Amino acid sequence: MLNALWNPIVTGEIALPHRLAMAPLTRSRSTPGGVPTELNAEYYAQRASHALIITEGTQPSADGQGYLLTPGIYSEEHIAGWRKVTDAVHKADGRLVIQLMHAGRMSHPDNTPHHRQPVAPSAVQPDGAMFTPAGLQEIPVPRELSTEEVATTVDDFRRAAAAAVAAGADGVEIHGANGYLVHQFLSDNTNQRTDRYGGSLDNRVRFAVEVATAVADEIGAGRTGIRISPGNPFNDIAESDTHELYPALVRALAPLNLAYLHIAHGGDDELLHTFRKLWPTTLLLNRAGTDIPTRAKDIEDGLADVITVGSMALANPDLVERVRANAPLNTPDPNTFYGGGAAGYTDYPLHTA
Repeated sequence: MLNALWNPIVTGEIALPHRLAMAPLTRSRSTPGGVPTELNAEYYAQRASHALIITEGTQPSADGQGYLLTPGIYSEEHIAGWRKVTDAVHKADGRLVIQLMHAGRMSHPDNTPHHRQPVAPSAVQPDGAMFTPAGLQEIPVPRELSTEEVATTVDDFRRAAAAAVAAGADGVEIHGANGYLVHQFLSDNTNQRTDRYGGSLDNRVRFAVEVATAVADEIGAGRTGIRISPGNPFNDIAESDTHELYPALVRALAPLNLAYLHIAHGGDDELLHTFRKLWPTTLLLNRAGTDIPTRAKDIEDGLADVITVGSMALANPDLVERVRANAPLNTPDPNTFYGGGAAGYTDYPLHTA
């Protein structure tokens, strides 16, 4: 069953040696200014044998930061920091795309460099608290972006994509999932706008399509991917029309001929089959909570072209080698997922034959 996992594939302009890729994982170990470090370079280089590394969510602007110690990709300092990472990964014969993540309303002023109110499609406060330098605090009501500011935010993604390529990344992934800004425009509980970005399905998918178009125009469609998570309630998202919304989005994105569509699968196989029919290029699938043979079957069955893994890659830098050898896997330590230093980051043991 695992044979198909090891077949090479070309994803847009990125040639992959096999089909087991690393999903994006927030680790919160950049500098307070969002600059990647030598430790970050070591972490990603350790995992270079994955077919493709999709980095942790990286803010395209100061407004885009949600959490503490997450990386940015909008300044010369960020570019220089990411260059350390991409150089280390490429030296280890790996391929890396930077995930562009604007947190939108999932933020707190204390976590951002300018300490301003979070921005969002609409002034709808999320339920929940966020960790800040002062501890857990209630997430404030966000400020609704004006129509003109939405266009500026699209341009932020475009410039961030250019910066990612300048830093040596093989491409970017647009984060349209998990309740962050792109997802907030899609969902009707977070998007209550009355301009051309709100209301109808065509209007609610418009921001995602404009971002994808701008990024593809800037760095090439073959270097651009996008991630979605249909039906995911994370970060206080409540979609009422998932089965209408996401086919409309995928149909609108399909003509762009992006490198890939990355689906965080929530168990809706009917919708997954619909995406497979609608999407013209490579489909990446993250079926969380399942083992590698189960995920590989999606490739055998034609539902996915590449599978992505999250916590397994976090805890097993040599996951590819372990799977090939049918070796046991390290167990992830949730206590070291976010923040800290090398512990639970670069010190997971390697498999020894």
